Amino acid sequence: MRAVVHELPGILRLAVPIVIGLSASTLLGVTDAVMLAPLGPVPLAAVGLTTGVALVVYSAVFGFLSALGVRIGAAWGAGRGRQIPLILRNGLMLGLIAGGGGAAAMAAAWIAFPHLGQPAEVLAAMPAYYALIAAVMVPFALLLVFKTAFEAVDRPWAGVAFAFVGTVANIPLTYALIWGIGPFPALGLTGAGVASLAAETLALAAAWGWWRFARATRRLRLRRGLDWGEIRAAGAEGAPLGALYVAETAAIGAATAMVGTFGTVALAANQVVSSVANLFYMLPLGVAGAVALRVAQERGAGNAGALRPIAFAALGLATLWLSAAGLMLGFGGRMIAAAITGDPAVVALAAQMFAVLALMQVMDGVQSTMLGALRGLSDTAWPAGVSLVAYWAVALPLGYLLAHAAGFGPVGVWAGFVAGLALAGAALTLRFARRTR
Repeated sequence: MRAVVHELPGILRLAVPIVIGLSASTLLGVTDAVMLAPLGPVPLAAVGLTTGVALVVYSAVFGFLSALGVRIGAAWGAGRGRQIPLILRNGLMLGLIAGGGGAAAMAAAWIAFPHLGQPAEVLAAMPAYYALIAAVMVPFALLLVFKTAFEAVDRPWAGVAFAFVGTVANIPLTYALIWGIGPFPALGLTGAGVASLAAETLALAAAWGWWRFARATRRLRLRRGLDWGEIRAAGAEGAPLGALYVAETAAIGAATAMVGTFGTVALAANQVVSSVANLFYMLPLGVAGAVALRVAQERGAGNAGALRPIAFAALGLATLWLSAAGLMLGFGGRMIAAAITGDPAVVALAAQMFAVLALMQVMDGVQSTMLGALRGLSDTAWPAGVSLVAYWAVALPLGYLLAHAAGFGPVGVWAGFVAGLALAGAALTLRFARRTR
């Protein structure tokens, strides 16, 4: 127990900035939605459709590049500092490939929209904005490589600073380009896309400049050539997590579609709950990133005795944070829903769904933390398979049965996810225990 408590400060030092940095990245879409609201429902609907596709691609890129932090963390812990520039420079090439692939995937997804029954006026307004958000994938992926590298060498606040460069720059740029302020033309929805691309590129330029010229990063920029073996190894390690995050977001989308079969009130209540859940999702994601880096660092240092205390310290921290969040959602769900919407039927159903979400948060905390701990051991394929089974073979079918056969309605859909995540959390914990004997 003393060893677990001893590891808590190290986990916190990494988890807090990672959570803040991830939250900053989500604010680009929020800024677009808020500033476009006065233009009416069509631009808002266009942002919603674009964001739905972009979220899947962002998740895939995030998972695909996640192995870089583990590889750098292991080299850092082992004292192989000269290996880090090799991983970073080749990681930038991998990031360029991932970002370009993400942009191409979004472009390919556009072909499906006319066949999905979406409003014609929304599709007519989308092309330029959609293309610009697809282009954002390239600077996003490259910035993620830098951010991951800084976190792995115990400089996590640097990544936060660069994420906020983009977030802060996006606010005035979005306003000016939507409405036409000073020398800027009034571009409406397209202006929001231009601002997002410009802000993310500016954040990338700031990160590159700090890496290229700062005295603190001189050891990270030793000249190293491209090594396609290193690129392939990092890609192969990250590919299962990329697939997992795509499957996870797709499962959430499928669950939302299930909820939609219960009518407009159910879909509105689900949107209220989801808007809050997306913010809390950054907590387990941040703890998972922190535990992956700490496990990788100690594994690289050959300190096998520290691996279990690190994982259990992270698990305790995630459980504490998410239990507190769960209590707030469980007992204050009605108040939160009422602050978002005034419809009594939507508020009543959202309050019930918040109670289930409270349990789901805790289960997700266990699953995400242990997935991160195994990622730190470079064990990604088997854990990703477990999570895929949990989402698609357990959570969705069970949610359907609870919603329809058992008569729980929309609440039953998300109750199925509680069971699926609990199963995944138990299996991943056992896997980590066996790998660290």
